[in-house]
Amino acid sequence: MDILHKLIEQSMLHKKGRPVVRFADGEYAFYNYDLSCNGLYQQAESVRAIKKAMPSHLEALKTLAGLGKFAPLIFPGNMHQEAKGFFSFLRKSKQGGSASTFVNFLYQNHIELTGDNYLPFYIVYAYLTSEDFARLVNHKKVCILSSECNMNSCIQWFDRFSSCPEIAFIELPDAYVATQWEKMREDILKQLPSDTNICLVGAGAGALLVCVDVAQRFAIPAIDAGHVLNMMNDREDKSKGPRLYTIRKIQDSR
Repeated sequence: MDILHKLIEQSMLHKKGRPVVRFADGEYAFYNYDLSCNGLYQQAESVRAIKKAMPSHLEALKTLAGLGKFAPLIFPGNMHQEAKGFFSFLRKSKQGGSASTFVNFLYQNHIELTGDNYLPFYIVYAYLTSEDFARLVNHKKVCILSSECNMNSCIQWFDRFSSCPEIAFIELPDAYVATQWEKMREDILKQLPSDTNICLVGAGAGALLVCVDVAQRFAIPAIDAGHVLNMMNDREDKSKGPRLYTIRKIQDSR
């Protein structure tokens, strides 16, 4: 968490664009051209739509590799390749994609995960729910880009940490940001307050494009917050329950 904290702190202090993006089952299916990517969030209308959007995703992935952090969910249980062959019906098969198909996809497109651009997936959740993060954004302008925002719940979320950021909200469509970002990008970005210090993004597989563009254009950190935005909005039900490393006892510092 210290590495992520210093990255975000230095990005805010020195106005350097730093995107941080998570990748898990939905993204793995998306980059495997599989419509099982559509779950809680509608990522793509069709395989054709994914293919049409892929050049912009590849460009963003290469930018992310150079400027920011990949946070892919990788563990033994999601490294399974889809079973093929005559006896495949006897083996369990993971639909859509896996961590290994995603890593292979990156490799085939000359995008390298390195010690400089990789973070474990749950570090992002752990950091965004930490007192370090809440203290860092105290009295800073935080812009949330997502399909919904309950401002009172968000204010109460930070207040539990005795943190008082100025929160702005820009609404994103509740579907297909991953395939239609180029059409909506300028209308969205022109709404971003010029004095924004940091952005939190919730847009499924589209969060990559949003985070990279926001970070580059405004020279600020942009973090794919996902489930943590549901927590801030008091809508953990949308995530169908809590996530690892997001529940902690808050020290009373008042």
